[in-house]
Amino acid sequence: MTKRKMYFRMITTSLMRRRSRMLVALLAIAVGATILSGLVTIYYDVPRQMGAQFRNYGANMILLPASSDTPLNEDTLDRALTHISESKLVGVAPYRYENVTINELPVRVAATDMEGAKKTSPYWQVSGEWPSKPGEVMVGKNKASGMAFRVGDTLEIVYTPETESDDPQVIADSRIRKTFTVSGILDTGGSEEDYFFIPLEDIEELTGVKGVYDVAELSISATQTELTSMSDAIRTNVPEVSARAVKRVAQSETTVLTKLQALVFLVTVVVLLLTMICVATTMMAVATERRKEIALRKALGASNRNIIREFMGEGLLLGGIGGIIGSGLGFAFAQIVSMKVFNSSIEFQPLILPATIIISVIVTGLACLLPVRSATEVEPAIVLKGE
Repeated sequence: MTKRKMYFRMITTSLMRRRSRMLVALLAIAVGATILSGLVTIYYDVPRQMGAQFRNYGANMILLPASSDTPLNEDTLDRALTHISESKLVGVAPYRYENVTINELPVRVAATDMEGAKKTSPYWQVSGEWPSKPGEVMVGKNKASGMAFRVGDTLEIVYTPETESDDPQVIADSRIRKTFTVSGILDTGGSEEDYFFIPLEDIEELTGVKGVYDVAELSISATQTELTSMSDAIRTNVPEVSARAVKRVAQSETTVLTKLQALVFLVTVVVLLLTMICVATTMMAVATERRKEIALRKALGASNRNIIREFMGEGLLLGGIGGIIGSGLGFAFAQIVSMKVFNSSIEFQPLILPATIIISVIVTGLACLLPVRSATEVEPAIVLKGE
């Protein structure tokens, strides 16, 4: 039998003889490793999860024309979007606003890409349906209440183009009319309730002008620093566009993320300290129980180095086993927390597995230092005499 096999057999036999105490230490290490693995997994996945949650609160970047001489059109919008990673871009909703009349009353209509608006403004509450085709309109709650519109009603939107003539008949003849069906009533609690929302195709048909927008709202899964970098890149490379991060959304997201990550880090440190204390207490009790054994071995010629190797071997083996168990349980713990809090699954981080095992071994090793010191201070003559 080789020395290595003999050493491994010696420490495993020693652990098995004290199963109850070693199980307590192993349980403490496994619990600590589980919390460590789970919280670290959550720590690294929180930005993605929180980013997805904050996207429910609306766009976090807007694109505007840099000046009245350079309108925001399809070309400039497409060039601006090339400076945003596709993997981070959640949605884009260009908007165009026009003054029209409905029932002889002047109102404001907002035309947009409805699918894009769903992604940039998922918090909008719609009674009925979003417009899904040309000829459908979504009415803001305030306007629907004031003008007595309900889902299924029809209304006529009249657009009056600018003309140089002051002749009422010429102006009347230039008006363009189109009938719409109310598909839904919009409730946001904000200024959107004062608008009529129609597809872009309809405003282009009414005005005869295509591919021109007043503003574009973007929902981007990114930190405030990343948003600032993207905004700067757009302004530098596409001078016709003024890109602005929506600070109240970006700053709130950054603040919440920072606090959550700090909390996770603090809890992880506390758990590791408690694990270390539990293991140290258990190993100290084991060293006290084995005083006569240690004294006898020293009397037979065993050195302090041999005693240290055996105790550290037992501790590090427990740390490795506990780390392996905790790594698997930690991911399950993180998955449960993610589903309960964010209602979505968490991404597996492969590097956390070896990191958890290594940290568990290190924590256990540190916890064994005091018991090992106590074991090496045993005086064979005094202990064997029964003093």
